[in-house]
Amino acid sequence: MAVRVGQAAARAGAPPFCLGLCCGDPQDIEQRQRSKQIDKMLAKEKVHLRRQVKILLLGAGESGKSTFLKQMRIIHGKDFDVEALKEYRPTVYNNIVKGMKVLVDAQRKLGIKMKEPSNEVYCDQVMKFEGTIKIDTALFLEYCPAIRALWSDAGIQEAWDRRREFQLGDSVKYFMENVDRISSVEYIPSKQDVLYARKATKGIVEHEFDIKGIPFLMVDVGGQRSQRQKWFQCFESVTSILFLVSSSEFDQVLMEDRKTNRLVESLNIFETIVNNKTFTEVSIILFLNKTDLLQDKVKYVSVKDYFAEFPDSSDPHNLTDVQNFILNLFDAKRRERNKPLFHHFTTAVDTENIKFVFHAVKDTILQDNLKQLMLQ
Repeated sequence: MAVRVGQAAARAGAPPFCLGLCCGDPQDIEQRQRSKQIDKMLAKEKVHLRRQVKILLLGAGESGKSTFLKQMRIIHGKDFDVEALKEYRPTVYNNIVKGMKVLVDAQRKLGIKMKEPSNEVYCDQVMKFEGTIKIDTALFLEYCPAIRALWSDAGIQEAWDRRREFQLGDSVKYFMENVDRISSVEYIPSKQDVLYARKATKGIVEHEFDIKGIPFLMVDVGGQRSQRQKWFQCFESVTSILFLVSSSEFDQVLMEDRKTNRLVESLNIFETIVNNKTFTEVSIILFLNKTDLLQDKVKYVSVKDYFAEFPDSSDPHNLTDVQNFILNLFDAKRRERNKPLFHHFTTAVDTENIKFVFHAVKDTILQDNLKQLMLQ
């Protein structure tokens, strides 16, 4: 009977056995094909994730994590085009005006007199600045005469010299010395400006890039105390942790409580991370960052005034001695002594330095995770 039905269907011009028995609904066929495509994509993604090098950037606020991530974009990822550079213009403007406001506020609270009394008008103008507003070029240009005059005043320079007594961004001097260039109506931030531009990281920022066919995912999480609860969201499938420390902050206190030494805060965070059982198989690499600022600071500030345990046999004004002392402080926090602690002295705003350091870091990470990454 089935043969006769098939023959009749053939004579009618229809394909045999196509009476809803075998051909199925076209929508079902399309869904099955789509399902196969999704399965194929998921399998490919699984292989990608298994080979992916996930690097977590950890450290206290203002240790240089976001700057390091920008460097990875410049060196290994999608570089900053003109439009991307322009997006940093309001941040640069904000850093300059806000930085001067902090200096004026400190100058007044420290009882420092302005050398030029006429500059008090400019002080009043800057103090009215609302840090939450987005500054455009026109508004920034209104502040420029005040910025120039105040930065040249001996009173503000004295406040600058006493900056460890209050909270001031590391990039202030760089931007103040470049105000003439930045005040051009045609100003487009340079890559160096972008590296110095400071904006607190809120939430989680990721950057993906490939090195010789190996997929890397770098994750930056805010370092302020209020942001650290988000760190735990990023711990899964971590290949390596880069822990950044602002090594120049041995004489400064936290913005959050105005009393905790910043280097001590970094030591406490590091102790928690390095001894966490979650990271037993994870390579932890210590970046003692801001070498440029530390080199300048040790010339006139003694680390022994803040860390009494600094050895008498070392010179508190010698960069290498101070770096080794800070490194030993962090190394002493490790309970697992069989696992090596890789470390580097870095300057995150220096592209060549970071390029050199990350080349070594990449080799360390890949060598430690050869089997997991299936690179053999």
